[in-house]
Amino acid sequence: MSDSEEMKTNVGIALKDKMIFKCDLGEIKVEDCYIDETHKKEPEMWGPNPTRMLGVALLGCLSASFIFCLKKKDFTIEDLDAKAELTVARNEKGFWRVQNVDVDIKPKIDTPEMRKRADRCRKMFEDYCIVTQAVREGINVNVNLDY
Repeated sequence: MSDSEEMKTNVGIALKDKMIFKCDLGEIKVEDCYIDETHKKEPEMWGPNPTRMLGVALLGCLSASFIFCLKKKDFTIEDLDAKAELTVARNEKGFWRVQNVDVDIKPKIDTPEMRKRADRCRKMFEDYCIVTQAVREGINVNVNLDY
């Protein structure tokens, strides 16, 4: 994709029950995907809530960007774990907002040579993560309510 091109992705949801929504991810091979804003206890949830989906989106994008950077340095890794802790609190207007996201990415890197190559990516891989940079900079969202 060149700098002047843009890419559009379409997703959708449909109300399934109360505040549980079935995801429409197009032709992606996911049979059942739900967003659950009804249940608060994990064993009762049909799927993640939007806050958890944001965390997973950040982890997936950051991890993929790190691995992509390593590939550019002729280095591949076989194992990586990543976790995020999202802090949700009320803002000054009293609305619940994601206030902070702490991300830990732990690639399995064994040798000093591997660490040296990975260190070259440490400062730059975040810039390539579409989701993280959009969240950090703010997202223009146009909303249309059509009856």
